[in-house]
Amino acid sequence: MKWVCLSILAVFIFPLSLLAAPTTELELPTPLGYVSDYANILSPQWKSQIRSVCKDLENRTGVEMIVVTLPTVEPLTNARDYASKLYEGWRIGTVQQERGILLLTSMKERQAVVVLGRTLLSVVSPQKLDQISDQHLVPMFRSTTYGENLYRSSVLLATAASQAPLALEKNRDSKSAGFWMNLGVVFLMLFILWRFTRPERRHPFQRWRRGEYWGTGQGGFGGNFGGFGGGMSGQGLG
Repeated sequence: MKWVCLSILAVFIFPLSLLAAPTTELELPTPLGYVSDYANILSPQWKSQIRSVCKDLENRTGVEMIVVTLPTVEPLTNARDYASKLYEGWRIGTVQQERGILLLTSMKERQAVVVLGRTLLSVVSPQKLDQISDQHLVPMFRSTTYGENLYRSSVLLATAASQAPLALEKNRDSKSAGFWMNLGVVFLMLFILWRFTRPERRHPFQRWRRGEYWGTGQGGFGGNFGGFGGGMSGQGLG
């Protein structure tokens, strides 16, 4: 029991790059969505419920939580090193500014590990991780009730992670404001273009030739006194 608890905490104390074994070549599996049950220990019902928790968490808070089960973490020797490599390799939470959670279970090694993104360390406390370990992750290996315990663990993790501040909200507001500002500039440019390219704004030479424009080119004189200008044009204006 203590080993699992300490392994979870160690993930948060040291940088992930220090936890991973640099000399070990490891071919990572392909992610299968929110739940990658490579150990085939989850029934369709439990898999669906865990997936629902993860999806709801990301939709509401932007936190990406992934649950993975593996038959073994070989050629590595422990789930902690494998989880750190998997978290980095799958880039969990990267798009959400390191707001990611990985819950990994290894059957042969009988180990479970939680990896958190740095922005979640302030809300998913070591005490909460101890609670999840003692109540669900350690007992599930004895009772073999993997689906229920992984589901309950994901619920507790999601509940804690949902308290994280919405770091992306400011960026979304900025992007929204920028979009409307750019749209306003486009409309302003179109208005200016239309304003200065209307037919009455064009050079009047062609309209003089057609007899459509009266006056001598002296501003409003021709417009206000069209008939007068027309009559005078026959006589000539000296």
